[in-house]
Amino acid sequence: MEIQQKDIELIVQQVLKNVLAHQPVQEEPEIKTYQPTKTPAMVSSPSSQVWSKGEYGVFDRIEDAIDAAYEAQKIYIKNFQLKDRERLISKIREVAKANVETLAKMTREETNIGRYEDKVLKNLLVIEKTPGTECLETKAVSGDDGLTIIEQAPFGLIGAITPVTNPTETIINNVISMIAGGNTVVFNVHPSAKKSCAFCLQMINKAIEEAGGPSNLATMVKEPTMDTVKALCESEKVRLLVGTGGTQMVKALLKSGKKVIGAGAGNPPVIVDATADIQHAAKEIYKGASFDNNLLCLAEKEVFVDETVASDLIYYMIKEGAFLLNHEQLQKIMDLVLTHEDTPKGRVYHVNKKWVGQDAGKMLEAIGLQDKAHIRLLICEVEHDHPFVMLEQLMPVLPIVKFKTLDEGIEYALLAEHGNRHTASMFSKNVDNLTKFARAVQTTIFVKNACTLAGVGFGGEGHTTMTIAGPTGEGITNAVSFTRQRRCVLAEGGFRII
Repeated sequence: MEIQQKDIELIVQQVLKNVLAHQPVQEEPEIKTYQPTKTPAMVSSPSSQVWSKGEYGVFDRIEDAIDAAYEAQKIYIKNFQLKDRERLISKIREVAKANVETLAKMTREETNIGRYEDKVLKNLLVIEKTPGTECLETKAVSGDDGLTIIEQAPFGLIGAITPVTNPTETIINNVISMIAGGNTVVFNVHPSAKKSCAFCLQMINKAIEEAGGPSNLATMVKEPTMDTVKALCESEKVRLLVGTGGTQMVKALLKSGKKVIGAGAGNPPVIVDATADIQHAAKEIYKGASFDNNLLCLAEKEVFVDETVASDLIYYMIKEGAFLLNHEQLQKIMDLVLTHEDTPKGRVYHVNKKWVGQDAGKMLEAIGLQDKAHIRLLICEVEHDHPFVMLEQLMPVLPIVKFKTLDEGIEYALLAEHGNRHTASMFSKNVDNLTKFARAVQTTIFVKNACTLAGVGFGGEGHTTMTIAGPTGEGITNAVSFTRQRRCVLAEGGFRII
């Protein structure tokens, strides 16, 4: 499909509302460096002149980043078998794990959001639980008319846009999955995390070369801009676009005319009914909602609780460490972390991006409460249509809403979830109640009696991902998500031995 200029302009404008939402920190954080322990294997390539313009995958020009990864994919698919892919992935895991504290430190210092200790855990999660080639299964159909083999083939070169909320985690997760599928990838990272992403990408490429792999299996442009996003969308060499971020970005990419895998926004509701283990629910909700200052799109964003057990839930959450805001404090926090505009239809609230991912204790200090640095989560009792309920905040502020009946609670939860179909959870010992909410909410991830982190393998079974592709249907992405199905047929009874 030919992309018209007006479509390109719309793509760029919409994508960059998300991509350029934060201004990058100028100060260069002190970092460790990774040096190969032995000379990397040399792989000859017709694109060696282009490759020389980059530094372990980081290029000044997006065109060079695209060209280098495009040529690298040709070599990769021709000369490297599945066992070779797995060898490279194993080396990436090894090196990334050795540098996990550096990655977390760099990201925290550059972006100024989230918590260092939780970023360590997030990076470890993707290092250890992102599947490699093991999920690429070959299917065979044999009959009187012959043999058919169905295999997963690479798309080729993938263009990927990554968020500021999980920058290095998304790169590690995407690279492992994409090269497991035989692809290469060029990243357009969030400008506010470009330094930590560059370090991460160079670390990965050094590891690949040390393990005997080709250069530039993953590349990025050093200075991501609106023009570099446009170049990814326009390039004929890019066969697949992957966007991890907000809904508007996904909608923009879908207008490119290319195959798109998109991970959109979420505002995950939690329901706690009267049959639940309330102390356990409080512990799990606190753990999930406070993790990395609630930056994860799948983290608990609002709680709906049966009015008969609401007081108990709040009591146990305070016992876990949450701080309950009174009415006056709630208003001050609202004025601090939200902005608003008055329209003919009423007041419209927006998230103040200055406070996204900031510590709860820092918020309390900003409204005059001292010695609260240890506080990880703020909770408040509100009505079901409160701005804190309806907005995806990405902050450690958790609204709690009482309901009289389960049907009322589900109705409130569906309104707050906005039809994103991303993530939801419920605490209950009643299977019928759990089933009722799960069927109503229709989310990609539905977690029962645990924090939503379990939905991506953190304290739960199954593999992990940082690209939860609800809008485009791939779900919890892995290597298979980044492949296309190919069928090879031997007809007329050929190879039939029975």
